Amino acid sequence: MAKMKVDNRLLSVNQFASIARTTRATLCHYDKLGLISPMSRGEDNKYRYYVGTQEVYVNLIHTFQSLGMSLGEIKDTLGKLNAETSEGFFIKQMELIDEKMEQWARAKKLLYTYKQIVLSVKNIDVDKITISQLPAEAIILGDLNDYSNGRRGYDALISFLQTMKKRYPKLDVYYPIWQQFSQASIKQGNWDLADRFYFYNPEGYDRRPAALYAIGYMKGWYGNSYDLYERMLKYVDENGYEICGDAYEEHPINEFCMSDENNYLKRVMITVRKKRSTKKAHTSM
Repeated sequence: MAKMKVDNRLLSVNQFASIARTTRATLCHYDKLGLISPMSRGEDNKYRYYVGTQEVYVNLIHTFQSLGMSLGEIKDTLGKLNAETSEGFFIKQMELIDEKMEQWARAKKLLYTYKQIVLSVKNIDVDKITISQLPAEAIILGDLNDYSNGRRGYDALISFLQTMKKRYPKLDVYYPIWQQFSQASIKQGNWDLADRFYFYNPEGYDRRPAALYAIGYMKGWYGNSYDLYERMLKYVDENGYEICGDAYEEHPINEFCMSDENNYLKRVMITVRKKRSTKKAHTSM
């Protein structure tokens, strides 16, 4: 019996796998499932042979998989498509892609924000307090926290999250959440319960204002920041500054990137200005 002469247009499974950017094992699996079968098989060696145009089917399978469809769902879908149903199906899939692109864009912004937060404390001296001019930053600032009727910090935090999700339904609020303390709270030593919560967001409608800030750090678990505030207030006063605005308390290094809670890093930024002179100006007689 004469051997089959392989058509030059046919590709071996290895050749086709290379063109279709997949593997021999994957093509064999697709064949067993009935997703895409060889165009021809050798009469003697039973080798699989494909044609280049079949690459489009492999691309479709991979595309549908990236949209979350299982191979079984893909087989069922492709078996039902026809001239009447294919347009609606492809429109729906494109809408899903648009939705995923929006999700990925939000995810990228979130990861970028985390990266910038971590970079902002790279090589800092935890024991050093500084006075620095900082630029404005886009934030989302919550309402005044309600601590009436025995409500505590956790209750206020839950209310903040619920309010943000209702107020900004299309805005991703899963950013690190920090605390703002008013000027009055700082001066009164109320450093336990924050006046407001906030988080950085590139699409933020509020601003942490551009201003001169006293900046201090401490390591440890959330809370217990009295020593840091007292140390910072003493530094501010002894170096000729005074408080003139809010304080912003953040945890750039926390459970997201540090397993040991004793090494969490807190940063406090208090709005300050140079003390105003109390001396009366001399006037010429």
